[in-house]
Amino acid sequence: QVQLVESGGGSVQTGGSLRLSCAASGYTSSTACMGWFRQAPGKEREWVARIYRNSGFTAYVDSVKGRFTISQDKAKNTVDLQMNSLKPEDTAMYFCAAGKTYCNSATAITTWGQGTQVTVSS
Repeated sequence: QVQLVESGGGSVQTGGSLRLSCAASGYTSSTACMGWFRQAPGKEREWVARIYRNSGFTAYVDSVKGRFTISQDKAKNTVDLQMNSLKPEDTAMYFCAAGKTYCNSATAITTWGQGTQVTVSS
């Protein structure tokens, strides 16, 4: 059973940076990819970024391309999300996620972290 624990959220001003980290335990070969999702109050959970464990392939939602970078450390079983040039619309609860096939849809996620809050003020 994979367990995910996020850290690194906080409050920043517009243009600032934050780095989120996700520590995975019980990480097995059945976990094909890891991703980050976010959910703002009153909105649906939105996929943000994903990375495939074996290939290292990454992908991002259009709204964060060029600003966010997802990376992994397979030795440490961690997945990070570096967020630069943050905007108020990035404010949300951010969730780490693991999937056995793909990670760009909430329906494909098999394990969720507890979430970490990111607040960007103007």
